[in-house]
Amino acid sequence: MNKGVAGRAGWQAKRLDEVCEIIMGQSPDGDSYNVTGEGVPLINGPVEFSQGAFGKTTRSKFTTEPTKLCRENDLILCVRGSTTGRMNIAGFDACVGRGVAAIRAKEYQPWINHFISSKRDEIHRLGTGATFPNVSGTMLNDLQLPFPPLPEQRRIVGILDEAFDGIAAAKANAEKNLQNARDLFESHLQAVFTQRVKGWVEKRLEEVADANCTLSYGIVQPGDEYPDGLPVVRPTDLTTKVIQLSGLKRIDPELAGGYRRTSLYGRELLLCVRGSTGVVSIASAELVGANVTRGIVPIRFDADLLTPDFGFYLMSSGSVQSQIREKTYGAALMQINIRDLRNIMLSFPALKEQKVIAAKLDALSAKTQRLESIYQQKLAALGALKKSLLDQAFTGAL
Repeated sequence: MNKGVAGRAGWQAKRLDEVCEIIMGQSPDGDSYNVTGEGVPLINGPVEFSQGAFGKTTRSKFTTEPTKLCRENDLILCVRGSTTGRMNIAGFDACVGRGVAAIRAKEYQPWINHFISSKRDEIHRLGTGATFPNVSGTMLNDLQLPFPPLPEQRRIVGILDEAFDGIAAAKANAEKNLQNARDLFESHLQAVFTQRVKGWVEKRLEEVADANCTLSYGIVQPGDEYPDGLPVVRPTDLTTKVIQLSGLKRIDPELAGGYRRTSLYGRELLLCVRGSTGVVSIASAELVGANVTRGIVPIRFDADLLTPDFGFYLMSSGSVQSQIREKTYGAALMQINIRDLRNIMLSFPALKEQKVIAAKLDALSAKTQRLESIYQQKLAALGALKKSLLDQAFTGAL
């Protein structure tokens, strides 16, 4: 217990089970589940959670054979799996399944809610170390919390609630501005490729590819990491416009022996054709000799027809992306085959105009990224402020 807390009048160190009733969930028989409203609502995890730690749970499933029960306004805490530590407030009396625990204060629920919120990361760590994270009732019982007199609890909770309302409003505004910045760029991008002027031509993708570009899939089984081996680009690497060498997986060069057709020259487009089909990046010049995995098709344009920078925006445009979506198939794994890819239609102007358009889009993209960085920093600062206030609340500093 923090010395400052221990020395404050009336503050005590308590175990969570001393001040709360902790109800570990138990899943009912699966045959009792229904979605028609028979029986009582079932809360079993984030699928029933609304947005925000203090959001209210929603109804999605019901059970006619309830096991462990929670009450309206109990804190519902995820205790199993990757979502361990997430929380919501029960919006109604319900049955709690195995994935959650209900925590009910014996005295003042808001104090407990804020305390558990402040311990989310610690609770998540309690469940790690196993293949499947799992926080037991004993682990929750043993959590230590500072416990001031009730009037002090109410005073501090009032400060937190007022501050968090302001933080939530500021966060919503920053998120709105972030989305507006992205929407502005997307709107301009689509306008370029939907309001074409005279002189644009239309060709199939295979018609604008370089004569030495076969539009082929990459390495099917790249194998394990190989120190100082051949760099390969994977679909998960396509997160920026230009892909650099740093951070790429390296494989045994012999595994690429049968995939020379997808060996990179640098400055070609890298199109994702499995999973998140349509995602596109450009290979940096330093990737000469590198390769790609099965989920990527390298595209080198005929230099007399298309520039890589214009091609990047063209392949990112709504007209091309809609064609890719239409030709994507599969359930467990979405993908597009090479035959359909080769027949995608592209519309573009002369090279001189391409360079002008690409330069303008680059400038707007850079401005958008600067704005995104500012708003992301604001969101991070708001998150840090909230954590700081919680730390102060439970160390007696508020």
